[in-house]
Amino acid sequence: MEIVVRLSEDAEPTVRTDLMEQIPPIAVFLQENRSNFPGVLTDCLTPIVVRYLTDPNNQVRKSSQEVLLILLEQDLISQHDIENKVCPILLALSAPDSDDEYKAEAVNIICKLASVLNKSTVERLLLPRFCELCGDGKLFQVRKVCATNFGDICHAVGQEATEKFLIPKFLELCSDNVWGMRKACAECFMAVSYSASPEVRRAQLSPLFIRLISDPCRWVRQAAFQSLGPFISTFANPPRAGLYIGEDGPLSIRPPARGLDSDFTPGSPGTGSCGSTSSACSARPALTEPDLPTEGTSAGTSNFPCRSSSRGMMGNSVEDSALAGAELTGLSPEASATLKLPERNDLPVNSHPGPGSWTCPESPEDVFNNFLYWRTPLPDISKDLEELLLSEAGPREKGCSRPEAVQNSCVARSEIQKVLDSLQEHVMDDPDVQAQVQVLSAALRAAQLDSVNEPAHKPTEGLHEVSVSDPSPASDNQMALSASSSQKELSVARILQSTDPGEPCGGVRDPLETEQRHLPAPLEENKSKLQDVIPQPLLDQYVSMTDPARAQTVDTDIAKHCAYSLPGVALTLGRQNWHCLKDTYETLASDVQWKVRRTLAFSIHELAAILGDQLTAADLVPIFNGFLKDLDEVRIGILKHLYDFLKLLHEDKRREYLYQLQEFVVTDNSRNWRFRYELAEQLILILELYNPHDVYDYLMHIALKLCADKVSEVRWISFKLVVAILQKFYSHSESALGLAFVHELIVRFRHCAKWVGRQAFAFICQAVVSEECIPADQFVEHLLPSLLSLVSDPVPNVRVLLARALRQTLLEKAYLRNAGNPHLEVIEETILALQSDPDPDVSFFATLQPKRRSTADSRVLEERN
Repeated sequence: MEIVVRLSEDAEPTVRTDLMEQIPPIAVFLQENRSNFPGVLTDCLTPIVVRYLTDPNNQVRKSSQEVLLILLEQDLISQHDIENKVCPILLALSAPDSDDEYKAEAVNIICKLASVLNKSTVERLLLPRFCELCGDGKLFQVRKVCATNFGDICHAVGQEATEKFLIPKFLELCSDNVWGMRKACAECFMAVSYSASPEVRRAQLSPLFIRLISDPCRWVRQAAFQSLGPFISTFANPPRAGLYIGEDGPLSIRPPARGLDSDFTPGSPGTGSCGSTSSACSARPALTEPDLPTEGTSAGTSNFPCRSSSRGMMGNSVEDSALAGAELTGLSPEASATLKLPERNDLPVNSHPGPGSWTCPESPEDVFNNFLYWRTPLPDISKDLEELLLSEAGPREKGCSRPEAVQNSCVARSEIQKVLDSLQEHVMDDPDVQAQVQVLSAALRAAQLDSVNEPAHKPTEGLHEVSVSDPSPASDNQMALSASSSQKELSVARILQSTDPGEPCGGVRDPLETEQRHLPAPLEENKSKLQDVIPQPLLDQYVSMTDPARAQTVDTDIAKHCAYSLPGVALTLGRQNWHCLKDTYETLASDVQWKVRRTLAFSIHELAAILGDQLTAADLVPIFNGFLKDLDEVRIGILKHLYDFLKLLHEDKRREYLYQLQEFVVTDNSRNWRFRYELAEQLILILELYNPHDVYDYLMHIALKLCADKVSEVRWISFKLVVAILQKFYSHSESALGLAFVHELIVRFRHCAKWVGRQAFAFICQAVVSEECIPADQFVEHLLPSLLSLVSDPVPNVRVLLARALRQTLLEKAYLRNAGNPHLEVIEETILALQSDPDPDVSFFATLQPKRRSTADSRVLEERN
């Protein structure tokens, strides 16, 4: 060590540089033998490394910085030395009056040092200096290093210190005049967001990110769009969406947390139909505007009928009411028509039961059920509901089918008048009530006109009164909406909709507008993408990544970045908001760039797990079928996770792919043998998804075709597939299918004209015995005679595998070693014949004892295991 200290003081920079290169292995040796050399690392080597950080020679300083980081990563420097020897020199080098070159180097080390120190030490020693350096107006390189490592510092100090000290500095860096600074901030945005609270993430970081996306510099916009998907993923709320990512990676589905988001399931034991319970659910009229929640829940709309009180407020027609509530709660008109458009019926709607709302019981285990969620609701024909319809319902929209009982407009006018009378006493107290009175007065005048000339559309009709026997879309809309929102909220929604500045003050719509409401329109498309999980501007920017104009103004690979992060965005929004991403996904799936489609193909199984079997069957299966016919570069993404995707499908839908599996055997390029290798590996897993008869009729023929492949690697993995098929037959007591397959193997392989087929037969027999796929007596009866006949095969390679199978596997089984077994003598005679074989390799493996074989000698056996 004295020699080392003298060398460290050498005047020649090359000597000092070479000495630094030797420090890490010496430090490792001292650490491993610290009991023999206590204190040497702390007293001798660490001071040298720290002193070289201020060396006048640039190369020596660079070497010392690299060595210091290596020692820190390997935990070779104690916390005491870091705080008392390393940090003081770094703080001195990064001081405002320090040399600019030293300062930039020190900042980089400080950022790396934060990840190895405990939280309190970082806050006490490094955080104040880091915040000071973030505002360094003299040297932009210092600010650039701070921006690049900002996420690591946030992670090191935790949420509280991040929001108190770092977020303000981050806001400044995102507004820096140098575009490289803003670009660095966009790249680390996800890490910063991860360390912030949901409130700060939504209120401060989201608007800031929108500014970066709209930055005048193209490189900043490019980095921001690449980070958009990861940033959105930080809004994920597993208790709300019911989707959890385990520590080892797989997705798990759990019911959403009670009280946060509850997906009512019609007909489930926990919820049941309100009409079937002893006490009917009541809906009270809203006299004053309640406090509307700023964000709706992500509960899926429920379709079960519910009784409502005869005191329900008269309002717009069923479709108008549904539209009004939809606009207020983030729903599109199409979303409300859950039965007309079933793929939209998982949109978020407000579901906050209160004193003036109806509630139905639910249990956590029955919060969500795919079958019941998408099932066409069973109508509850109750006398109370029929009487309510007869007494309160008014004429429906022109052109829609409606029952005769809904023609009683006189009752509608009288009910409106009653509501107006009840509101008169509150007119002077609340301006919102005044607006309601104005709207209802106009509605009353419109209702009076009905008796003369029946208008095409009435602004007021019973809101919760739905004919359960009426199959019209309006009835479906009403059932979906009434099951998800309270009477108060929807009454206010109706009033707000009626007083929309864009409509006539009387609330009477143009008939043409009414008809076009059910037609595709840009406004309706925008409404269909409304949700409340993430700030809406972020989602709007994300779905715009598929716009061809973005590729010209931002990045040619922007669609690929969108496709890459789409599963994470879908996981964040939850399956109830899949409608927001459905069009985007379909656009990406039809993108002209095969690398975009390839990215989707590799992640479609993850998206299927997020969406569930019903949405997968409706929206992903058609895209999956398209990928099956795509280029090999796209098909390989489907193939690598074929089992993961098929297991998520319903059994009937899964059987449809049995015949299509053979299409994977054909590739664009016959030399692409890895494609067929992957197919064999997937088929081994897929066997458990189908019954033995389907395996025999479809998968067995694919396996036999792969066993005859030109490439050896494909054939060997296919032999394992054959063994797995045999195991499938006998494990399900299908011995007839198993025997038929055994005879097919004998014909195809034992009597094959090519030696590779006969060699494959020996390997298959060895694997069958090793895995105990079939009963020992049946193996002895059907396979053993054909196997032993290979002793006279003219090709040594066949006899080598026979010798291995007999010596290493068959004789290890207790059944065949039994002295009373009549086949033992035949096996021993065959082994003696192989031991005297003229080929040295055959005789070697025939005489080799299992305990003496080496790894090289048993490579084939190890591959099988």
